[in-house]
Amino acid sequence: MKAAVFYGKQDIRIEDIPMPKVGDDDVLIRVKACGVCGTDVHIYHGNQGSADVVPPRVLGHEFSGMVEEVGKNVTEFQPGDRVCADPNKLCGACYYCRSGIGHFCEHMTIYGVSENGGFAQFCSVNKSQVLKLAAWTAYHEGAMAESVSCCLHGMDMCNIKSGQKVAVIGGGMIGLIMIQLAVIAGASRVALIEPVEGKRKMGEKLGAAVCIDPASQDVRGELEKSGIDRLDAVIECVGLPETMEQAIELAGRKSVAMLFGLSSPEATITVKPFDLFRREVDIKASYINPYTIDRAAELINSRRIDVGFMQCDPLPLERLADAVSDPELRRQGKLIIDPAL
Repeated sequence: MKAAVFYGKQDIRIEDIPMPKVGDDDVLIRVKACGVCGTDVHIYHGNQGSADVVPPRVLGHEFSGMVEEVGKNVTEFQPGDRVCADPNKLCGACYYCRSGIGHFCEHMTIYGVSENGGFAQFCSVNKSQVLKLAAWTAYHEGAMAESVSCCLHGMDMCNIKSGQKVAVIGGGMIGLIMIQLAVIAGASRVALIEPVEGKRKMGEKLGAAVCIDPASQDVRGELEKSGIDRLDAVIECVGLPETMEQAIELAGRKSVAMLFGLSSPEATITVKPFDLFRREVDIKASYINPYTIDRAAELINSRRIDVGFMQCDPLPLERLADAVSDPELRRQGKLIIDPAL
């Protein structure tokens, strides 16, 4: 089968590799769509993602497709089913799994990171990690279940209540998902802080009551003019030190600053402890998607959340290296790889 194989820093090669083995408890998925994630970009440039990658490896952890074959112990799925996958398989036996915080599992299997993933024509996945898609859910939408599930975990940690006010920094795919989740959670007003006009317009369409250009407007002044004198949560979705510091600065008294964006491993930020003391700002970070994938799939299948708004036309495997190396290409929207092209 055709696959994009990662061999090390800035080295991805399109190759024919053997078909994945299908164990007794496995589901062989014919990949129809695989999203290009910031984690893939970090790995391509030699940084660590959610876990270590040992090349050669087929990356791609945001994928969906059609069931091609099932193992002898699999009764929940059959060939022809439309499915998506949760890439993070927990061991269920370590301290963290037994303590209900399995996303820190000491023996986690991660498809597309520690095991071969979705940047290939086929991927074999344990049945425990497979979820069905509705007949009306497009494959490119189903591929976003993992992203939505990660956002759900971060949103859960913000503990947003009905009537509260929220700001989202960054109007990329993740930021626009966060806007929708904040609205679903009951936020009365959501502000989007984003320099790109097209993304601000999309944010307004998806539920942001206030859209601010930080390059030309005074953010705090614009918030106050719109009646948002205090923010209950600020969700940072960019991953830059300056936007993380901005999230902490904008957070109101006794509120949450969620540093959701994936930063460089060497990045640092400056925090004034006395300022935190005066405001009791709760700084949080969110790691992957513990126990949220079913809710994510349900939100997508039920059309309660729109995940197709920023997706570009699918690219072939041969364009994956361009997708992870060219920031201008990624600025066009969410990039999806279709291995059949």
